[in-house]
Amino acid sequence: MVADDRPAQRKGPLFLRGSRVDRSTTDQRLLDQRGPTDWVHTDPWRVLRIQSEFVEGFGALAELGPAIAVFGSARTRRDEPAYADGVELGRRLVDAGFAVITGGGPGAMEAANKGAHEAGGVSVGLGIELPFETGLNDYVDLGLNFRYFFARKTMFVKYSQGFVALPGGMGTLDELFEALTLVQTQKVTSFPVMLIGSDYWSGLIGWLQDTVAASGKIAARELDLIEVTDDLDLVVERMAAAREAHEREDDPERAPGREVGDR
Repeated sequence: MVADDRPAQRKGPLFLRGSRVDRSTTDQRLLDQRGPTDWVHTDPWRVLRIQSEFVEGFGALAELGPAIAVFGSARTRRDEPAYADGVELGRRLVDAGFAVITGGGPGAMEAANKGAHEAGGVSVGLGIELPFETGLNDYVDLGLNFRYFFARKTMFVKYSQGFVALPGGMGTLDELFEALTLVQTQKVTSFPVMLIGSDYWSGLIGWLQDTVAASGKIAARELDLIEVTDDLDLVVERMAAAREAHEREDDPERAPGREVGDR
Protein backbone atom coordinates (compact mmCIF):
# COMPACT_ATOMS: atom_id res chain seq x y z
CA MET A 1 0.00 0.00 0.00
CA VAL A 2 1.34 3.41 -0.98
CA ALA A 3 1.59 5.89 1.88
CA ASP A 4 -0.60 8.99 1.47
CA ASP A 5 1.40 12.03 2.51
CA ARG A 6 -1.45 14.45 2.07
CA PRO A 7 -2.41 16.39 5.22
CA ALA A 8 -5.41 15.02 7.10
CA GLN A 9 -7.78 16.51 9.66
CA ARG A 10 -10.61 15.39 11.89
CA LYS A 11 -13.30 18.04 12.26
CA GLY A 12 -16.05 16.87 14.57
CA PRO A 13 -17.52 13.78 12.87
CA LEU A 14 -15.81 14.65 9.55
CA PHE A 15 -12.52 13.38 8.20
CA LEU A 16 -10.84 15.70 5.70
CA ARG A 17 -7.73 15.20 3.57
CA GLY A 18 -5.65 17.19 1.14
CA SER A 19 -7.09 20.48 -0.09
CA ARG A 20 -10.18 20.05 2.07
CA VAL A 21 -8.18 20.47 5.27
CA ASP A 22 -8.86 23.77 7.05
CA ARG A 23 -5.78 25.79 7.81
CA SER A 24 -7.36 27.26 10.93
CA THR A 25 -9.50 25.99 13.82
CA THR A 26 -13.07 26.95 14.64
CA ASP A 27 -11.92 28.70 17.83
CA GLN A 28 -9.25 30.58 15.91
CA ARG A 29 -11.75 31.87 13.36
CA LEU A 30 -14.14 32.92 16.12
CA LEU A 31 -11.50 34.85 18.02
CA ASP A 32 -9.57 36.32 15.08
CA GLN A 33 -12.29 37.53 12.74
CA ARG A 34 -13.52 41.10 12.97
CA GLY A 35 -16.29 41.11 10.40
CA PRO A 36 -19.39 43.27 10.03
CA THR A 37 -21.33 43.86 13.24
CA ASP A 38 -24.77 44.61 11.80
CA TRP A 39 -25.91 41.12 12.79
CA VAL A 40 -26.16 42.13 16.47
CA HIS A 41 -29.08 44.42 15.53
CA THR A 42 -31.08 41.79 13.64
CA ASP A 43 -34.20 40.04 14.91
CA PRO A 44 -32.63 36.55 15.14
CA TRP A 45 -30.01 37.94 17.53
CA ARG A 46 -32.70 39.77 19.51
CA VAL A 47 -34.56 36.47 19.89
CA LEU A 48 -31.49 35.02 21.58
CA ARG A 49 -31.25 38.00 23.92
CA ILE A 50 -34.95 37.67 24.73
CA GLN A 51 -34.47 33.96 25.42
CA SER A 52 -31.55 34.75 27.72
CA GLU A 53 -33.72 37.11 29.77
CA PHE A 54 -36.30 34.39 30.32
CA VAL A 55 -33.61 31.84 31.20
CA GLU A 56 -31.93 34.22 33.67
CA GLY A 57 -35.28 35.22 35.20
CA PHE A 58 -36.56 31.67 35.61
CA GLY A 59 -33.23 30.53 37.03
CA ALA A 60 -32.99 33.37 39.55
CA LEU A 61 -36.59 33.24 40.79
CA ALA A 62 -37.56 29.57 40.56
CA GLU A 63 -36.96 28.94 44.26
CA LEU A 64 -38.26 32.28 45.50
CA GLY A 65 -41.33 30.95 47.32
CA PRO A 66 -44.59 32.89 47.86
CA ALA A 67 -44.18 36.50 46.78
CA ILE A 68 -46.25 39.64 46.28
CA ALA A 69 -45.57 42.27 43.63
CA VAL A 70 -45.76 45.87 44.84
CA PHE A 71 -46.01 48.72 42.33
CA GLY A 72 -46.01 52.47 42.72
CA SER A 73 -44.50 55.67 41.45
CA ALA A 74 -40.75 56.15 41.14
CA ARG A 75 -41.48 59.81 41.92
CA THR A 76 -42.87 59.19 45.39
CA ARG A 77 -40.84 61.27 47.85
CA ARG A 78 -39.52 59.81 51.08
CA ASP A 79 -41.54 62.30 53.12
CA GLU A 80 -44.86 61.31 51.51
CA PRO A 81 -47.38 59.10 53.34
CA ALA A 82 -47.31 56.67 50.40
CA TYR A 83 -43.61 56.04 51.05
CA ALA A 84 -44.29 55.22 54.70
CA ASP A 85 -47.12 52.92 53.58
CA GLY A 86 -44.74 51.15 51.21
CA VAL A 87 -42.16 50.54 53.94
CA GLU A 88 -44.78 49.24 56.35
CA LEU A 89 -46.39 47.09 53.67
CA GLY A 90 -43.05 45.49 52.80
CA ARG A 91 -42.43 44.72 56.45
CA ARG A 92 -45.87 43.22 57.02
CA LEU A 93 -45.69 41.06 53.90
CA VAL A 94 -42.38 39.61 55.07
CA ASP A 95 -43.82 39.01 58.55
CA ALA A 96 -46.62 37.06 56.82
CA GLY A 97 -44.11 34.86 55.01
CA PHE A 98 -43.91 36.55 51.61
CA ALA A 99 -41.05 37.79 49.50
CA VAL A 100 -41.58 41.26 48.03
CA ILE A 101 -41.05 41.95 44.32
CA THR A 102 -40.90 45.48 42.93
CA GLY A 103 -39.63 47.18 39.81
CA GLY A 104 -36.46 47.89 41.76
CA GLY A 105 -36.53 51.64 41.23
CA PRO A 106 -36.77 54.60 43.60
CA GLY A 107 -39.89 56.06 45.25
CA ALA A 108 -42.66 53.64 46.21
CA MET A 109 -40.66 50.69 44.88
CA GLU A 110 -37.73 51.57 47.11
CA ALA A 111 -40.11 51.89 50.06
CA ALA A 112 -41.49 48.36 49.69
CA ASN A 113 -37.99 46.94 49.17
CA LYS A 114 -36.79 48.82 52.25
CA GLY A 115 -39.53 47.40 54.43
CA ALA A 116 -38.85 43.87 53.20
CA HIS A 117 -35.09 44.22 53.57
CA GLU A 118 -35.25 45.68 57.08
CA ALA A 119 -37.66 42.93 58.16
CA GLY A 120 -35.10 40.33 57.11
CA GLY A 121 -37.11 39.03 54.16
CA VAL A 122 -36.36 38.50 50.49
CA SER A 123 -36.38 41.85 48.68
CA VAL A 124 -36.50 41.45 44.90
CA GLY A 125 -36.09 44.13 42.25
CA LEU A 126 -36.88 43.57 38.56
CA GLY A 127 -35.38 46.58 36.83
CA ILE A 128 -35.86 47.76 33.27
CA GLU A 129 -33.47 49.53 30.93
CA LEU A 130 -34.74 53.12 30.69
CA PRO A 131 -33.02 56.35 29.65
CA PHE A 132 -33.97 58.16 32.86
CA GLU A 133 -33.48 55.56 35.60
CA THR A 134 -30.18 54.84 37.30
CA GLY A 135 -30.48 51.19 38.35
CA LEU A 136 -31.75 49.22 41.32
CA ASN A 137 -32.32 50.79 44.71
CA ASP A 138 -30.08 49.99 47.67
CA TYR A 139 -32.66 47.77 49.40
CA VAL A 140 -32.82 45.13 46.65
CA ASP A 141 -31.19 41.88 47.75
CA LEU A 142 -31.97 39.90 44.60
CA GLY A 143 -32.01 41.97 41.45
CA LEU A 144 -32.41 41.45 37.71
CA ASN A 145 -32.26 44.04 34.97
CA PHE A 146 -34.25 43.55 31.78
CA ARG A 147 -34.07 45.03 28.30
CA TYR A 148 -37.59 43.97 27.38
CA PHE A 149 -40.77 44.92 29.22
CA PHE A 150 -42.61 41.74 28.25
CA ALA A 151 -39.92 39.47 29.72
CA ARG A 152 -39.99 41.49 32.93
CA LYS A 153 -43.79 41.38 33.10
CA THR A 154 -43.71 37.61 32.75
CA MET A 155 -41.51 37.39 35.85
CA PHE A 156 -43.89 39.58 37.87
CA VAL A 157 -46.89 37.43 36.98
CA LYS A 158 -45.20 34.03 37.17
CA TYR A 159 -43.58 34.56 40.56
CA SER A 160 -46.20 36.69 42.34
CA GLN A 161 -49.36 35.52 44.04
CA GLY A 162 -50.93 38.97 44.14
CA PHE A 163 -50.44 42.59 43.08
CA VAL A 164 -50.53 45.66 45.29
CA ALA A 165 -50.44 49.16 43.81
CA LEU A 166 -49.45 52.22 45.77
CA PRO A 167 -50.17 55.59 44.14
CA GLY A 168 -48.40 55.66 40.80
CA GLY A 169 -48.35 56.88 37.22
CA MET A 170 -48.10 55.37 33.76
CA GLY A 171 -45.95 52.38 34.72
CA THR A 172 -48.16 51.53 37.68
CA LEU A 173 -51.31 51.82 35.57
CA ASP A 174 -49.73 49.62 32.90
CA GLU A 175 -48.95 46.88 35.43
CA LEU A 176 -52.37 47.29 37.08
CA PHE A 177 -54.38 46.82 33.90
CA GLU A 178 -52.10 44.06 32.70
CA ALA A 179 -52.85 42.17 35.92
CA LEU A 180 -56.58 42.88 35.68
CA THR A 181 -56.68 41.63 32.09
CA LEU A 182 -54.94 38.40 33.06
CA VAL A 183 -57.38 37.83 35.92
CA GLN A 184 -60.41 38.78 33.79
CA THR A 185 -59.37 36.34 31.05
CA GLN A 186 -58.53 33.66 33.64
CA LYS A 187 -54.90 33.46 32.60
CA VAL A 188 -54.16 33.65 36.33
CA THR A 189 -56.40 32.52 39.17
CA SER A 190 -56.66 33.25 42.91
CA PHE A 191 -54.82 36.49 42.20
CA PRO A 192 -55.91 39.49 44.29
CA VAL A 193 -55.33 43.02 42.99
CA MET A 194 -55.29 45.65 45.74
CA LEU A 195 -54.98 49.43 45.47
CA ILE A 196 -53.71 51.32 48.52
CA GLY A 197 -54.95 54.89 48.90
CA SER A 198 -58.69 55.44 48.55
CA ASP A 199 -58.33 59.18 47.96
CA TYR A 200 -55.83 58.64 45.18
CA TRP A 201 -57.64 55.81 43.38
CA SER A 202 -61.27 56.93 43.83
CA GLY A 203 -61.28 58.94 40.59
CA LEU A 204 -60.13 55.95 38.55
CA ILE A 205 -62.67 53.65 40.17
CA GLY A 206 -65.42 56.21 39.59
CA TRP A 207 -64.53 56.46 35.90
CA LEU A 208 -64.52 52.68 35.54
CA GLN A 209 -67.95 52.50 37.18
CA ASP A 210 -69.66 55.53 35.69
CA THR A 211 -68.18 55.52 32.21
CA VAL A 212 -66.60 52.22 31.26
CA ALA A 213 -69.05 49.84 32.96
CA ALA A 214 -72.03 52.14 32.41
CA SER A 215 -71.41 52.11 28.67
CA GLY A 216 -71.10 48.33 28.62
CA LYS A 217 -67.41 48.20 27.82
CA ILE A 218 -66.81 46.00 30.87
CA ALA A 219 -69.23 44.05 33.03
CA ALA A 220 -70.07 45.68 36.35
CA ARG A 221 -69.02 42.49 38.17
CA GLU A 222 -65.51 42.86 36.76
CA LEU A 223 -64.98 45.82 39.04
CA ASP A 224 -64.94 43.27 41.85
CA LEU A 225 -61.50 42.24 40.56
CA ILE A 226 -60.10 45.40 42.20
CA GLU A 227 -60.19 46.22 45.88
CA VAL A 228 -59.31 49.69 47.16
CA THR A 229 -58.31 50.14 50.78
CA ASP A 230 -56.26 52.17 53.24
CA ASP A 231 -55.92 49.18 55.57
CA LEU A 232 -52.55 47.43 55.24
CA ASP A 233 -53.70 44.58 57.47
CA LEU A 234 -56.52 43.88 55.00
CA VAL A 235 -54.02 43.78 52.13
CA VAL A 236 -51.91 41.17 53.91
CA GLU A 237 -55.03 39.20 54.84
CA ARG A 238 -56.15 39.04 51.19
CA MET A 239 -52.70 37.98 50.04
CA ALA A 240 -52.51 35.25 52.68
CA ALA A 241 -55.92 33.95 51.59
CA ALA A 242 -54.73 33.79 47.99
CA ARG A 243 -51.66 31.84 49.10
CA GLU A 244 -53.91 29.35 50.86
CA ALA A 245 -55.97 28.99 47.69
CA HIS A 246 -52.82 28.31 45.65
CA GLU A 247 -51.68 25.71 48.15
CA ARG A 248 -55.04 23.95 47.95
CA GLU A 249 -54.85 23.91 44.16
CA ASP A 250 -51.35 22.46 44.26
CA ASP A 251 -52.19 19.82 46.88
CA PRO A 252 -55.06 17.44 46.00
CA GLU A 253 -55.12 16.31 49.63
CA ARG A 254 -56.40 19.78 50.60
CA ALA A 255 -59.07 20.09 47.94
CA PRO A 256 -62.39 21.58 49.16
CA GLY A 257 -64.71 18.96 50.61
CA ARG A 258 -61.94 16.47 51.13
CA GLU A 259 -60.27 15.66 54.39
CA VAL A 260 -56.52 15.19 54.50
CA GLY A 261 -55.79 11.46 54.19
CA ASP A 262 -58.96 10.60 52.21
CA ARG A 263 -58.40 8.25 49.31
